[in-house]
Amino acid sequence: MTQLILIILAFFIGSVLGMVYFWGLWVTLRKLSESLRPARLIIVSYIIRLGVILAGFYLVMGCHWERLAAAMIGFIMMREILLRRWGKDRVILR
Repeated sequence: MTQLILIILAFFIGSVLGMVYFWGLWVTLRKLSESLRPARLIIVSYIIRLGVILAGFYLVMGCHWERLAAAMIGFIMMREILLRRWGKDRVILR
């Protein structure tokens, strides 16, 4: 029973990590038109987002691949939810 609760918790943490990652990407894309150095902005944003996600997955995993799989499913599901909310074809740069 405890393992099931930990897997469900890993799923929700993966969803939160997905929300943080894609929100950061969205903010970065919105700031591109204002940036004096857009390449630096993209690279720094990517490194920060990737670091946060990798650290989060590592901590959630705790040497159990099942938790990592649940977190990844939550991450991917959050991507799909945000794509449907924001839309694939919608222009987000203003």
